[in-house]
Amino acid sequence: MSLEKELTVERFDSFFQTGEDFCEACSVSFHRRPQKMAHERQHDSVKIIERYQVAPPPNLLPSTTLPLTFFDIPWFYCHPIQRIFFYEFPHPTHHFLETPLPTLKHSLSLSLQHFFPFVSNLIVPPQPRLSHIRYLPGDTLSFTVAESTADFTLLTSDSPQDVENWHPLVPTLPSPRVEQDGIRVFPLMAIKVTVFPNSGFSICLTFNHLAGDGKSLHHFVKFWASLCKARGDFASLETSLPLPSHERDKVLDPKGLKLIYFQELEHGDSQRMEFSGLVRDLSTNKVRFTVVLTRQQVEKLKKWVTLKCASYDSGLLHISSFVVTCSLIWICMIRSEESKSNCLSQECDELCHLVFLADCRDHPEFSLPSTYFGNCLTSYIVTIKRRELVGESGIVVAAEAIERQIRDLKRDPLRNAETLMSDFRELGKPGKSVLTVAGSPKLGVYQTDFGWGKPKKCEAVHIESSGSISLSDCRDEKGGIEVGLALERTQMNKKFTNILEEELRVINKF
Repeated sequence: MSLEKELTVERFDSFFQTGEDFCEACSVSFHRRPQKMAHERQHDSVKIIERYQVAPPPNLLPSTTLPLTFFDIPWFYCHPIQRIFFYEFPHPTHHFLETPLPTLKHSLSLSLQHFFPFVSNLIVPPQPRLSHIRYLPGDTLSFTVAESTADFTLLTSDSPQDVENWHPLVPTLPSPRVEQDGIRVFPLMAIKVTVFPNSGFSICLTFNHLAGDGKSLHHFVKFWASLCKARGDFASLETSLPLPSHERDKVLDPKGLKLIYFQELEHGDSQRMEFSGLVRDLSTNKVRFTVVLTRQQVEKLKKWVTLKCASYDSGLLHISSFVVTCSLIWICMIRSEESKSNCLSQECDELCHLVFLADCRDHPEFSLPSTYFGNCLTSYIVTIKRRELVGESGIVVAAEAIERQIRDLKRDPLRNAETLMSDFRELGKPGKSVLTVAGSPKLGVYQTDFGWGKPKKCEAVHIESSGSISLSDCRDEKGGIEVGLALERTQMNKKFTNILEEELRVINKF
């Protein structure tokens, strides 16, 4: 294993920008802690203990090139994805450095042998040559170990806290470099582990979406975690840990989308690529928090919405947990927008957009293995007028529209795919009302055990800068759903929470 160790110390006097009230009526958790305001910023120091460059075991992985498929290319200008896991570990820092850390690094090295795209680089040559992923022996992954004096209990609570609180825990992707002939080289992943003495530790991964989607990421993390738990013993994991499939030639492209998408890139500004781990354009007033919907609440939502939708083709209607959760959160966010809450006549005709993604691996049109490593997502856009969402039947209107898109997806996963990139460029224009759904309860993030139990908390950090919400399974209840949000403080305090409570109060009477 190739490890270069550099010892440095850095201090952050102020963090970059990043509780639970209990509503008896709706059982939504936002715990408030009396000893410290939940929204208080953490002005603590973070000490960088070690910087490593972790590589796969030597002489086992040859030089490898992977082409980009049409599933990958639309993510070319996506901001970095940041996923954080918090684990309880009630021991001092020196114990962590002596015991868990060596196992974490060793198992990471072993895992990268199989999940090599994350230790590879994105190669962007001058046009007309095509971009691709390249691994060369000697390529390494940035792995930083730090110590923080921040309040671990606050950081892992569901209650509102300043979005800046998590930023010191997030790694930055190494800067790109330029090789001969103008070839640009972009690292694809960085990892940071931060210890909270006598409380716990966090593992945060920043990665480029071009390397893979959420399913690929969590396949890698769970593989790494299981191997760490087994202390690097592959023999005990042969049946429980499938290896990833890198056979990109099996990705069928019946509509010639790869050529269409690369041509779109040629007409775009390729110099805009800035794959760094820094979060940009953030309001200093944002707070992040988690809404926990219990299994009972989700089931009541499904029954209530199904009943209300009975007049709409009930023979084909399938109201899932995903449909009702997205509908509920979307209409609460639209109604809570301060400047448009009164829905003036001109604003009522504004179009609001919900973007969600679906995994295509098991669709008959592609028949890719569940272990396929890369992107295999299709995107769908639900568009509804604001006045319909803020109306009394907003949640029903949203649910019907989302369900229709899912039904279309099942029939044709590449419906309207030819215009995908231009559609997203249009949605990216200033003033558009767009909410993107990240993550999925099916990813099972709380099943990621490195040997110290399931995570205390797991979340997508990047939602604060991407206009997204995140969905995941529930830590403490099978069938529950956790929704991660980042909103303006006034929007959350004065609007969103009250609207959500009222919606759930009505449904609880059902």
